[in-house]
Amino acid sequence: MNGSSLSARTARGAALAASLGLFTVYAVSAQESRPFTPKLEISSTIPGNGDLNPYGIAFVPEGFPSGGRIAAGDVLVANFNASSNLQGTGTTIIQFTPGEAVAPAAPAGMGGSARTFFQGRQPGLSTALGVLKRGFVVVGNVPTKDGTVNTIHNGTLQFMDRNGKLIATLADPMFFDSPWDLTINDEGDHAQLFVSNVLSGRVARLDLAVEPATVKVQHKTLVATGYMHEPNAAALVLGPTGLAYDRRSDILYVASTADNAIFSVDHAGRATAPVTKGNRVFSDAHLRGPLALAFAPNGDLLTTNGDAVNADPTHPSEVIEFTRHGEFVREFNLDAGQGAAFGLATVDGENAKFNLALVDDSTNAVQVYGLAAKEEGLTAARD
Repeated sequence: MNGSSLSARTARGAALAASLGLFTVYAVSAQESRPFTPKLEISSTIPGNGDLNPYGIAFVPEGFPSGGRIAAGDVLVANFNASSNLQGTGTTIIQFTPGEAVAPAAPAGMGGSARTFFQGRQPGLSTALGVLKRGFVVVGNVPTKDGTVNTIHNGTLQFMDRNGKLIATLADPMFFDSPWDLTINDEGDHAQLFVSNVLSGRVARLDLAVEPATVKVQHKTLVATGYMHEPNAAALVLGPTGLAYDRRSDILYVASTADNAIFSVDHAGRATAPVTKGNRVFSDAHLRGPLALAFAPNGDLLTTNGDAVNADPTHPSEVIEFTRHGEFVREFNLDAGQGAAFGLATVDGENAKFNLALVDDSTNAVQVYGLAAKEEGLTAARD
């Protein structure tokens, strides 16, 4: 290209930019300077007492009341094992604030950035961890006496305030005998808490009244039963795990680990009687014992493969993305070894700097990502 042609094109380009105004120039500049790589922070999940094996993970949502020990944007992680590494014996929830990251080898008690938020008496804190936006945290547990399935027994739901003070411990052998995961339909002063139970293969809905100083259960309903549940030498026990609720369609999605499938339960928020499993929506070869389940900001579903079912050493510890209609989208490995992927959390909000959090229970670490909410040309949710 000769110099005169280049000068002419430059002049035409400048004139076009001028005709479109300064906004176009700045928009192009901002687009060109936008980073390609995602934000990523990693921290240990080991608290001062040495608890191991992180399972549950949850973001503190926007609008969460100020003045407590946790704040919007914080990440909470529940530990399933005590320092002995016996399964079902951990008692702590740690708090991690993205922006204060340290190397994952540094535990909280030794200079790490993950601090103990809660330490209770009910052992075996599970993936059933959630945050109510009016200022409360709820966690389930599935305890053992010696780390084996032979001594596993019924668990509870524990509620605490934003300072980590326990306000209620609830037990019910019918509706939440073994809380393994949960999801919340949060309406502020009232909420619906969906709980999966790994020992009985049941999913329940608790209708809550959220008061300024406490949380009360108003109604309990079984919404789904019949999911496969069984002991497992490596994973302790397999059964229904991850839950994700779509309030617009009133559909609850269930990741059933032993069934190696994702199911949908229609009318879950209004149901008065349970269905058997619901509708199978995703069960292709990419699933390897799905555990946690959450909606991505683009409307797809994400699940983690625990590798206890359909294991493949060439595809270890994967996160799987698929549409609500059961179409596979993408996969990526969280860890080079098998069995490391468990807890998964997302958050969707205008002020969220980080919107994806994963636990790696092989390295006892949390990975928190800041990812684009949607790709160019895509709507906020896939249809």
